[in-house]
Amino acid sequence: MFSGPFLFISAFLCAVVTGTGVLLQNLRTPRIVVPIVQLFVLVELLSLFFLHGTMKFGLIPWKGTVVEFNSQMVDAMDSINRFSAPLPQDTHLTLFAVSVIAATGFLVHVIAVQLRQAAWSGLLLLIMYTVPAATVHGGLPALLFIPPAIGYIVLLSAEGRSRLSRWGRRISGVSHLDAAEPVEASALGQAGRRIGLTVVAIAALLPALLPALPEGVIGNGLAGGGTGNGIGASISSTDPMLDMGKNLKRGDNVVALTYKGGPSGGSYLRLTALDLFDGNTWRIAPRSDGHKISGDLTPPPGYTGDLTKVPQTSMEIDVTRTFRSQFVPVPYPLRSISLKKDWQYDAGSLDVVSTNGSIVGGKKYKLTSYDLEPTPEQLHDSITTGAPDEYTLTVPQKTPQDIKQKTYEITGAAANNKFEAAVLIQNWFRSGGGFTYSTANAKGSGMSALEDFLLKNKEGYCEQFATGMALMARIIGIPSRVGIGFLPGQAGKDGEYTVRMHDMHAWPELYFEGIGWVRFEPTPSARVSATPNWTVTTSGDPTSPTTAPTSVATTPGGAETPGIDKPRHDPNLPDQSGIPIVGSGNWFTNGGGQVIAGGLGVILLLCIPWLIRVLTRRRRFLRPPGRQAAEGLWAEVRDTARDLGLDWSEVSTPRQTGQWLMTKLPEETHPAARRLARGIEGLRYAGNANLDIDLRPEATAVRTALWSQAPARRRWRARLLPPSWRWYLSRGSTEASDLLDEFDLLLARLRSLALPKRPHTN
Repeated sequence: MFSGPFLFISAFLCAVVTGTGVLLQNLRTPRIVVPIVQLFVLVELLSLFFLHGTMKFGLIPWKGTVVEFNSQMVDAMDSINRFSAPLPQDTHLTLFAVSVIAATGFLVHVIAVQLRQAAWSGLLLLIMYTVPAATVHGGLPALLFIPPAIGYIVLLSAEGRSRLSRWGRRISGVSHLDAAEPVEASALGQAGRRIGLTVVAIAALLPALLPALPEGVIGNGLAGGGTGNGIGASISSTDPMLDMGKNLKRGDNVVALTYKGGPSGGSYLRLTALDLFDGNTWRIAPRSDGHKISGDLTPPPGYTGDLTKVPQTSMEIDVTRTFRSQFVPVPYPLRSISLKKDWQYDAGSLDVVSTNGSIVGGKKYKLTSYDLEPTPEQLHDSITTGAPDEYTLTVPQKTPQDIKQKTYEITGAAANNKFEAAVLIQNWFRSGGGFTYSTANAKGSGMSALEDFLLKNKEGYCEQFATGMALMARIIGIPSRVGIGFLPGQAGKDGEYTVRMHDMHAWPELYFEGIGWVRFEPTPSARVSATPNWTVTTSGDPTSPTTAPTSVATTPGGAETPGIDKPRHDPNLPDQSGIPIVGSGNWFTNGGGQVIAGGLGVILLLCIPWLIRVLTRRRRFLRPPGRQAAEGLWAEVRDTARDLGLDWSEVSTPRQTGQWLMTKLPEETHPAARRLARGIEGLRYAGNANLDIDLRPEATAVRTALWSQAPARRRWRARLLPPSWRWYLSRGSTEASDLLDEFDLLLARLRSLALPKRPHTN
């Protein structure tokens, strides 16, 4: 979640605090004093490292230290709420991370050592792991889970050894072995290996059984937290780029919105623009208070022409409830919109956003927009002397020199013309650079990910193409930002366009004075078939695009542009069938099928105990006569009695059990019960017993009589959820425990052979 040296500082503080506790314990300090001293040491070290200027005499934390600490915590929480992970290595964020981790280490020591409740310390470790696992773009590598898991296992093992040591030396380590076993398995192995193997088994099996939990199961995923059927996606104000990636890769391809009107061939619909790039993430820069929507919005930033002569188009947009976003999908540049109350717009980006956290899902609104289409000549003659703000021309200091060198190499033929250079960059991405479109790229758009994408891997989706071109544009002096929104969608009946969640897209917007923000399209034709028509240069030199541009931006499945070969279908891409979408589906396709499948899965799960009992009974009665078959039939009678709620005794002899059975059976079944019990008794204890005795008729008679004597309620329970199944689970856990004990003793034997004990000397 954070970047910078916080991890090393946190490890040092945890080591010092823990070492202080160990030292005080060895000095036999009263238990109540130890955590107080540890807390004082922690506060002192945090103050020395981060708040030294506020300490009295440079050594004692004082009132100013508390005030400054609180101020930095407030700044850190504000940054966490506004920005996405990983957060930059600012001082207040580093202090926050170090404080949280060091405080967690202190609490783990207090809970595990002072309170002697080591198991509860795992809750703190779980929280420390869960927060970044649910926040960081692309998830966390599995290796980050192993160190805290091992630490927790060792902690529990140490506690088990400490508890057992108070009882003295154990007699034996395994329940079913002789107490005189000369080799003893250690308490560390007894407790630690059981816990460790159980944890590892759960960690290995659970992802295999649930390979892809749907977003929103744990909260704040794609399904959001609002009302709705749980199918859909969301765009948050904190990290629109991350949410777009989720929607494209894992989100259901449900209908996001439909619209009518607009330019011929459909229109890009933008949600917002990301103009701040710190080298780690692209995000929305801090903004001033938005403007209330009343009448026309402010003119497009940077446009100096006569807006009264610019063509305008009207649209009517209907957003489905499955799309939850505080941003409103609108074309750029927007002139007016029917949304008024609870909505505002930003003058610099002309995006419309909620003022109270409400979402656009379920809204229907009308709007008008300017149909700005600059000519290549206008863009060629535009002279950019500076950025319209303080963010869109900033190139991070850690930008690799290789990226800069590659940018200058690509744009060398532009003769210092910014527009010609932008077209060259766009064409390099689409045709000349050897790039491949695929949503498999999960590295994001940080500097290291962009370096890998631009210079090595060259495989990604719109996020990498848009941010890559925006960064290159800034390197050659063109202000740039990244737009997040939707492609035009699929045309349907009566001029209606349907936009689905997999139509989400990112594109770069470059600034040219006198014209304003202009959209470019570096994403290859596998995703967007053509570039905007204004990206044609004024001359026929090699800087011209290699694909025929057009004002109609198509999505996969749309009409093909002349002169462009339709690429092979990429399984990572959205559907390219080309079938027009004219509806939002029916109950079955919009979740009904999943409900039915879930119900069938629950029924199948409930049927497992019944199925196990049926198969076990069938196997027992199919065995040929003999000792094993007779024991199986006796076990079947036992399980039937347990299923029907009868109290079968495990310690009674077969003769005693037979007498007990006769009290539960009608008189005509007593001879069968007696023969069954005497047969089992003879096989177990008589040396000259008949090994070929067939007890199936007696077992069938006894079982049928037990079943007929039981109330109907118990018979139904025995069918649907037989209690004997739980006994098998208990028996299985006991056998697994004995197996682990055998493993412990094996290791102990090997250790005793490798390291023989030294003889005692008087």
